[in-house]
Amino acid sequence: MQLLRVPAAAALVACGGLSASAAFAQAQPAAPDAAASAPARPARPADDPAGRARKEQLHRVEVDGRASDESMRRASTASKIVITREEIDRYGDSTIGEVIKRLPGVTTGGRPGRGGDIRMRGMGGGYTQVLVNGERMPPGFSLDQLPPDQVERIEVLRAPTAEYGARAIAGTINIVLREALQKRVNDLRLQLSEERGKLRPNIGWTRNDKLGQAGAYNITLNATRNARIDDFNSTSTTHLLATGQDSTVINHGRNNASNESLNLNARLQWREPDGDSFSLQPFIVVSRSSGDNVFAQTQSACSSDPASQIRCLNYDHADTGSRNRSAMGRLHGQWQHRLGEGTRLELRGALGRMNAHGHSEREESMHGAVYRTQDDTTDSHHDSWSAAAKLSHQMASEHSLVGGLEAEGQDLDQTRVTLQNGRPLPALQDFGDNLSASTRRYAYYAQDEWSVGKRWSFYAGLRGESIETSGSSAGNPVRNRSSVWTPLLHAVWKFNEASRDQIRASLTRSYRSPNLQDLIARPSINSQYACPDNAPCGANLINYPDRMGNPDLKPEVARGLELAYENYLSLGGILSVNAFYRRIQDLIRVETELETVSWASVPRWVARPRNIGGATTYGVELEAKFRLDQFMAGALPVNVRSNLSLFHSRVDRIPGPHNTLDQQPRGTANLGFDYRLRSLPLTLGGDLNYTPAYQIQQTELQLTELDKKRVADAFALWTFSPTLGVRVSAANLAPLDYFTGSVITTDKAVITSRSGGPSYTQWQVRCEMKI
Repeated sequence: MQLLRVPAAAALVACGGLSASAAFAQAQPAAPDAAASAPARPARPADDPAGRARKEQLHRVEVDGRASDESMRRASTASKIVITREEIDRYGDSTIGEVIKRLPGVTTGGRPGRGGDIRMRGMGGGYTQVLVNGERMPPGFSLDQLPPDQVERIEVLRAPTAEYGARAIAGTINIVLREALQKRVNDLRLQLSEERGKLRPNIGWTRNDKLGQAGAYNITLNATRNARIDDFNSTSTTHLLATGQDSTVINHGRNNASNESLNLNARLQWREPDGDSFSLQPFIVVSRSSGDNVFAQTQSACSSDPASQIRCLNYDHADTGSRNRSAMGRLHGQWQHRLGEGTRLELRGALGRMNAHGHSEREESMHGAVYRTQDDTTDSHHDSWSAAAKLSHQMASEHSLVGGLEAEGQDLDQTRVTLQNGRPLPALQDFGDNLSASTRRYAYYAQDEWSVGKRWSFYAGLRGESIETSGSSAGNPVRNRSSVWTPLLHAVWKFNEASRDQIRASLTRSYRSPNLQDLIARPSINSQYACPDNAPCGANLINYPDRMGNPDLKPEVARGLELAYENYLSLGGILSVNAFYRRIQDLIRVETELETVSWASVPRWVARPRNIGGATTYGVELEAKFRLDQFMAGALPVNVRSNLSLFHSRVDRIPGPHNTLDQQPRGTANLGFDYRLRSLPLTLGGDLNYTPAYQIQQTELQLTELDKKRVADAFALWTFSPTLGVRVSAANLAPLDYFTGSVITTDKAVITSRSGGPSYTQWQVRCEMKI
């Protein structure tokens, strides 16, 4: 993949040449001297239509029969937002997270402009169900590995449905990959981005075509190389309540990271005259990454007493290097068979495997002398399979009945070897170097969707799902089984038969199951207070805890209510208000407690997930998509997209006033526009995304603080011809420093910490060609 830099740069140069040629061809006038010196010719009569017809050329016009996002959203009984290819391409985003962050109620983790895990209603930690073609991806897979070029549409379901599953307390985001359409497409996208002097080339190619009379295929290939530099700073101050003494630890560091990936998605599809169809869809992701992390730390005051809350650090400098590679392959097959008039049977199956290898080295030193080295090598193999059957029947009474069975299995084998100063770490030898875990999920569901007259639509569903996880944790066998029934009701009422106004309501039950790492996790020793070579660990501090899983976790179960008003505008667009409510039982939260552990001679602070009781969250989401001239006479036809979401939550067992759900802000807002100039083949657009600063009372002891996020994006697209365009864009135009902090209060000390760093603007040039 190192060779990617050369063809990407060459391709962009070629794109520039094509663009210049196109511009020259459009703007080049007839040479006056040549016209003047040419021999005189008989003039053709000005009113000769036959002469004009011979000179005119007919251009092929392609009509895309796919439904618009508003029409699909309006027709759905369950509350759904649909983002089609047109919307995905609008801003020229380089990741799926950048597309989704503009949707109502969606936030992302990480620094501004950097991306991160995707959350609906500000709820992180697995509350949002993320699917690809209706299926979950294996652990370790990130949507950032999926280029937008490979996506056909994005479906956002605010409330769960029986078919998509109910592990979606906040909602579901389903990424539908490119489909084999009858429309012929041969698109090439060449992209070059820059941030802090680091170049990021990207090449994407999409091909759609027919295979004879009954077949069609799609191939999407994307290769990319990302490189970035991140600076980080952290400060931690411990204030002793008994003596008033303060000790401050300051860290300054820099991380250089790079990633190279190759993504292939294809679909082969056959349709028979009798209505049967069969499709195969391979999906391959190959990537490798590296990172080098250097930081130095200083301490203002310390004590050699092991019982002190301000013990001396063991090192003042650390270097860490990591190298990782992974490969994921997945093959999905689907067969649809017509059993009779209005009755169809659909069978789906998938097989997948993901292999990963990681190696990291860490060297800690004090005053230039090496104090400790740690070498970690991890190899993991993840196998997955799924099978599903769905039977649907369309009745003459407008009832649409669907029933289905699903089964899914995941198996993880992981080997980790940890060496400290070149020798195995005694504290972890009792747990072994191998971790094996498996998950089996079985589901069964039935749903009915029907209309009563022209104004009412209803949906009723019932889904049962059981999940069984088995494996080993800390050398002991682990077995966790959970089963949940989820009844679901949705309704839509139109004001009248021709009305563009409608009201939605949903009453649901959903749940969140503990992930594999929450249940089965080999103990992780905090490097700030590592163990001696040949002895058990000593004491650590509450702000530097060890980490471990909890095999006794129960799933969170939530009762939910949705109520929405939608107005679909005559010239396209929508105005909507959506309110939601969730009551959650058996909330899972990571808590740090002092525990007696087998790897230490004294109690250690250990962070692990626990069920802590109930919680409530509710909010409202406002959305407006319209053309400006619909509301302002004489205004330009600017497309405006805006939304405002407000959230509130309360965790019962945690004292207020900031006892909210983990990582849930008070709200988020988006304002965007795009406009194609009338005098030039130029489209301009921009977007502003804002999330205010907020605080969360994580536990009775710890308060977390997060800075505001403000991300401004802009683009300009020059369309030289129907087959050639060049896009220039900037992401995070007004970069902010982003920090997170915490305040931990115990009976002995108050510990205040803050960490983070600056963010930066990313510039991008993209050539879009239809071959």
